[in-house]
This record gives sequence, structure tokens and C-alpha cells, in this order.
Amino acid sequence: MAEMDEQERKIVNEFCHLLEKSKQLFNGLRDLPQYGHKQWQAYFGRTFDIYTKLWKYQQQHRQILDAKFGLKRWQIGEIASKIGQLYYHYYLRTSETNYLNEAFSFYAAIRGRAYYTRTAKDDRNVQMSDLMVKKLRYYARFIVVCLLLKRMKLVRDLVRELSKQIDEYTATYEPEDQLEWSLVLAEIKSFIDADNTINVLDMDSNTIVLSHRLSGHNTPPVEKTPLMTLTLQEILIVGNCNDQVKFSELTIDMFRMLQTLEREPQEDITQLYDTSPAPTKMAAFNGDTTTTTTTTNTTTTTTTTTSNPATTNLPSGGPGSGGGTGGGGGGIGGPRTLKRDNPHKYLLYKPTFSQLMVFLASGFKELPANGAMLLYISADPAYSNAKHPQDREYRWLADHAAYDFGGVITNSKRDNTTTTTTTTTTTAASDHSNASKRALQLKDMHCFYPGDLYAFTRKPLFIVVDSENSAVFGNMPHFFGQPLVILMSPQDTPTQFQDQHHRGNLFTLFLHSPLMGLCLVSSLCDIPMALWEKCQTLVDRFSAEASRLVARGRSVDPSFLQFFGDDFLRLLILRYIFCSTVLRAHRVFKGRQFYPRTHPALPEAEILDHPALYSLVLDLAAALDVSHLYYDSHDLQ
Repeated sequence: MAEMDEQERKIVNEFCHLLEKSKQLFNGLRDLPQYGHKQWQAYFGRTFDIYTKLWKYQQQHRQILDAKFGLKRWQIGEIASKIGQLYYHYYLRTSETNYLNEAFSFYAAIRGRAYYTRTAKDDRNVQMSDLMVKKLRYYARFIVVCLLLKRMKLVRDLVRELSKQIDEYTATYEPEDQLEWSLVLAEIKSFIDADNTINVLDMDSNTIVLSHRLSGHNTPPVEKTPLMTLTLQEILIVGNCNDQVKFSELTIDMFRMLQTLEREPQEDITQLYDTSPAPTKMAAFNGDTTTTTTTTNTTTTTTTTTSNPATTNLPSGGPGSGGGTGGGGGGIGGPRTLKRDNPHKYLLYKPTFSQLMVFLASGFKELPANGAMLLYISADPAYSNAKHPQDREYRWLADHAAYDFGGVITNSKRDNTTTTTTTTTTTAASDHSNASKRALQLKDMHCFYPGDLYAFTRKPLFIVVDSENSAVFGNMPHFFGQPLVILMSPQDTPTQFQDQHHRGNLFTLFLHSPLMGLCLVSSLCDIPMALWEKCQTLVDRFSAEASRLVARGRSVDPSFLQFFGDDFLRLLILRYIFCSTVLRAHRVFKGRQFYPRTHPALPEAEILDHPALYSLVLDLAAALDVSHLYYDSHDLQ
């Protein structure tokens, strides 16, 4: 330190105290339980409080800290990066998408102010390779947030920048982790490629990025009945498909499903968040003028803001500081009076059996009155060596269906110490590709069986299983008389579509975007925006008609009607019906093993084979000029 007077020494000491305290609280976040709602909220509040003080303090005393402490730009960037991480992890714990916007604003400001550009020159007393790793990790985190917000143009820019940074890092330091970073980069590129299954093009043949979250434009209508009393409150999204692309502990199926089960972030919601910078009003971190670019699906807005460094601050108390309850928490700077926008969800990548059961039990415990829980599983099959009928209908006795016919593998490890977070899965993938195809000689430790869910049917439970062995979940008994619906993917896929499996499962794609699913099975890659919008109108008509048929159906099981009042569950049911109708009409998908199933079964005559729905599918095929791929109405089997 340079020579300091008493006041300057106090300022530097206080800054060092806040910096150390913030690091301690931030590091303590990893020790918090990942399940439950209330155990972690107070700790998050304290962490946000200390970062609020730290951020304000370094702004107010920047000149002295620069001159006497030697504060570096990369250190300011590190503080901002941790604030971005706080918001991102708060999003993960609450499922409220507006916190993604908060994380984005901090990450984007770091890039805009170039805090990490001179890490190799800024500080001779810090290991330069460590600073480079901090920069690489920042890029990886920023890319995840941008992917979730569908800011794909920025994602591609960040990937190019990350690639250059990795090349510089490996050439300069020849580090031991260079292979890991090469794998990270390859994962990102594969993930982006897989997400571009169907390209919607504007008049200049540029790809238009579309969001598939729930909004007022795609919420299907419903004729409310007294039975429709349940609301979706708890969600578990489980992923373990080893040959499927993934990035940052998200498989492409998990990535699609988590967006399907979220509402579109509202820009004006930022008014609830005190003065924390938002994407449309991002403030410069060092008090000068900055330019902020906000990209939506079809428009780009540029805003120039001049900020006073003393007024750019984190919200007092952070998310949840108003004493809010549940995963939504209170608002920033005070209690939120609005109801939560999204159900609370857990993302579980390769969970062990014990971990999955803990999270299921936690969701079950937190479920309020008239609340429903959704379990979505996208996983590799685990077959049994038990003998069963070969008619592919799986008409087994219920007392044998619990454990005798296999299930799905949620984790590939063979020991009891496996964690859900695995950076490199190449070895596990090769091991599991052999293990999952053989009959189970012993019950697999991490095979998840239908019987494992019986205890949780004491409360309303909605299950979606996307696996080649999904049908084993089709005979779950109603022991407790509570609503229970299971959507099961087809058991097989026609040969010509099997090479698409690494880019995501077809069933999940239909649940995520029905029109994309139709385009994929129709072998369409590019579609003009005008045609997309025309076809989307037909899909909306299909959903409206299917909703009417379900609500009025005399043979529809009451479980469907009890779930049907919730926007998200209704959306899944209607998209299941669309998927089933399309595949039944498709000439290549010939056979029951290629169709999805439900338990309880939806009536075929009243809904799945209804002429009005079939006619709309044929209208879609005609609009896309692929009618030859589908049966005419007179030769439908």
C-alpha cells in the first residue's frame, strides 16, 4: 500500500473487511441445502446485503481505493461477476425468470466495461493463469444466461470470444486443464447446433430467434369446470441421456422443458426491483457513459445511459428480503405483492437415487393445498431380464409393474458417492452405453422404478417420462385416490429419425414446440417466418379445439380434468394430443410402438382420433407442402 493517513486507512480496512466477508458468505452458498424453500432465504438475504454494501463502498471511495489499495479493474469485475452469479442462482432456486434479466445485466456490463481485458497486465502479485481461468468461467456463465434468455446472436459472439481466450490461455500457460476447456467449448457449440433443429427465417434468410416460454399469446383457452381446482406448484426436471448434448449440467431436453414450464419474463417487472440495473437501463459500473443493447425475438433496442457511480446499487436485502414465503420470495427492496409467476422447480442432472428421492420428498412436503407436483424424466432405459408379453402393449399385472420390468437410469455411476454435478461424462457415457442395453442381472442402484413413486401418489402427481422404457410407468395404481396422470413417450422411433436422438428426444420437442416437432418429422429444416406464423395459427386452433373436447369429453378420466385448469399442465396435455395425432397420421410412424401413451388412457374416438383434430393436422401438412407424408382422412387406420 502507498502511504496513507488515518481516514484513508479506515476506508481501505473497511473495504478489505467487506470484501473478505462477501467472499465468506458467497462460498457458504454451496453448503446450503439445494432443496426446500425457506432454509436458504435468510442466508441469500445476508449475502445480497453485504454485496450491496461492498458495491456502494467501492463506488463511493473509488479514487482512494485505486490510489492507496491498488484496486484493479479485474477485481471490480469479480465483484460484479459474483453479483451476477447470485442472481442466477436465485433464479435457479425460485424459477422466476426476471432474475435472469438481473444476472444478464451484470454480466453484460462486465463485458461492456472490459473489466477482464487486461488481466494479463493488471497485477504482478496474482497468478495470471488464475485470472485467465476466472475470465473463462465468467464467459461460460454468461453464455448459460444468454442461452436461457434466447439471446442467440450474443451467444455466438461470446462463443467466438471464449474460443480466442481458450487459445490464448492454452498457448501462454500450457495448463493441465486445457482439455477440459476444449471439451467445454465443444459442448457449447454442439448445444447451440442441437437447439437449431428448425430454422425460422426472415425475408433476408436470417434466422429469427423465437421464445417458447408461456405467454398470453400461446396460453391455450379452457372452459373452466368445478373439477379444475389444482395448480402446478412443484416441478422436478431430471436428465440423464448420455448420448444427448449437454452444457453446464443441462441436457437439451432439460433446457427445452425448463423453458416450457416458465412464463415469458416481463420487462416492466423491473420496476419492482428498486434501482438494480435491468437490461433496458443498465448502468455503467464506473460512472461514465455506456451503451446498452437489448435484443428480443425480432427487434433490437439501443439505450444510452449516464450514471452516477454512487447511485448504481444492488437492492437492499436482495431477493426475498420482504419476508416472502415459498420459492418466490419477497420482492427486492420490499415484499412483493404480486403472486409468483412460475411454479418452483428443481433441475437434477444425473441425480443418484438417494438425491432424487430427497428432492421428491422435499417437493412433496412443500406442496400446498390444491397444489400439484410435476416430475419430468428424460433418461436412458434400464431393461429387466424378467419375461413379459411381446405384444409391446405391456399389459402386465399391476403387482409386477412396480419393480419387475425395469425403469430408467438416472445416474450412470455404480457407487454410492456419486454427485449430481459431473463436468466430464465421456467415461460414464461409454460405460453406460453398454450397461443400459443389457438386461439387469441385479437391480441397478440408480435405476428409477415405477414403484419408487407409489408413496408420492398421496398427493396430485403429474408425470412425464421420455425414455425408450417409458411404458413401464403405464400401470401405476391409484392407491390413494389422488389425481394421477402419466405422459409416456413412444417406445421406438423410425430408423430415419434415430440419428437425431443426440439433438434431443422427439417427444420432448413436441411438448416444447409442437410446430417444430411437426417440421422435424416432416423433414423440414428451414421455414419462412410468414409460413411459420400461418402454421402457428393452425396449431393454436388445434389446441383450442382439443381443449374443448377434453373439457366436454364424457369418457375423459377425472384426473385430466383436475389438472386441466392449470395453464402449464393444460399446455402439456394439449401438446401431447397434438403429438399423438401427428404421429398417428404420419405414414412412417406405423405401429403402436411409435405412438406416445397416457395413463389413464385418453379416449381415442372422442379425442385422439377426432376428425376435427385430424383435419387440422392435414391442413398443416398442406400448408407445409408435405401432405404426401400423411394419411388422407379416408385411409386413416
